[in-house]
Amino acid sequence: MKKSRFTEEQIVAILAEADREEKTIGDVCRAHGVSEPTFYDWRKRFRGMGVEEVREYRELKQENARLKRLLADRELEIDAMKTVMRKKLWLYRLSCG
Repeated sequence: MKKSRFTEEQIVAILAEADREEKTIGDVCRAHGVSEPTFYDWRKRFRGMGVEEVREYRELKQENARLKRLLADRELEIDAMKTVMRKKLWLYRLSCG
């Protein structure tokens, strides 16, 4: 997973600053060097969360990605074993037949 330039604290602070309505969202984004699409993506994912919730969300996403990779590896191993077993069965039938 791509490493963010911003910490959880910074993301929450940027979103809170925009929610205070002292500046426009464009101004907040320019001040922090964040594109507006990134800001809106953060808002969609992290609105109403505190720093701890954002940190936990990121950790869960990383763990989920790791588990998906493990599952994909296991599926590849199972498929390879099935292929080997089919070949062995075919050779056995050929030699007995």
